Amino acid sequence: MQYLNLGCGRRYHPSWTNMDVAAHGPSVIGHDLSKGIPLPDASCDVVYHSNLLEHMRRADAQRLMLECYRVLRAGGLLRVGVPDLEQISNLYLKKLNAALSGDVHAGYDYEWMMLELYDQTVREHSGGEMLRWLQQEPLLNEAFVYERIGEEGPGLVQTLKQQPSESSRQTWRPPLAVLFHAFRILSASLRQRLIALLLGSADLHALEIGRFRLAGEVHQWMYDRYSLAKLMLATGFRDPIEQTATKSQIPDWSSFNLDTLPSGTVIKPDALFMEAVKPLEAS
Repeated sequence: MQYLNLGCGRRYHPSWTNMDVAAHGPSVIGHDLSKGIPLPDASCDVVYHSNLLEHMRRADAQRLMLECYRVLRAGGLLRVGVPDLEQISNLYLKKLNAALSGDVHAGYDYEWMMLELYDQTVREHSGGEMLRWLQQEPLLNEAFVYERIGEEGPGLVQTLKQQPSESSRQTWRPPLAVLFHAFRILSASLRQRLIALLLGSADLHALEIGRFRLAGEVHQWMYDRYSLAKLMLATGFRDPIEQTATKSQIPDWSSFNLDTLPSGTVIKPDALFMEAVKPLEAS
């Protein structure tokens, strides 16, 4: 069986074919998926991707789904995970109504839900307002935030709190590495100055925002169970069905620990999971 994990990041399984724009380990193939999937037609039994589709513009997302269809064998299975717009919207309305009734703590949760809805779409610099919220001391609604962002939450917040002290440390570099690093900084600085002279400050700022927004961090679109199923059907798949982090038509799914930890803890509590099949008549 040939299983393919796209946009895997640092969560992958060695028995799968794993791809990401940056190879985070020996079992990961570095590849830009906007250029397609570098595999032959009908070469995979399963294609899986999570927290990838929302980072693509709608036209690019459809092209990726068509590529998933192409590399799957007839009868093959596609599994997709995305932030659940329906869940986020319902929780936003719940916290809004509670905040309007005078619940102070619900007001903090409301602020976080607004960040989930908008910040990851409109931000113009890395981390956005969500990063500022997580850097609060103390974090006003810590339990709720951890409930939303899952098992990575405590580690992420702890890392953010340690950043100032870590950045102030002096680390030794070999002389050649020091020179190479200085050359890279100088080259980047000269390029930046030249671009600034050619464009002016306003156009340079617009260029910087454009580069950031196309770099892959922001959410370009969001999906719910209706729109994701519709996209699957539009690209040729059949029988879209909602699943959970622990439930799948993929045999022994939980043993791969792609959506859960070995303990059974769900990694992305805010995610929607759907699966669909490439029809047999596709052969």
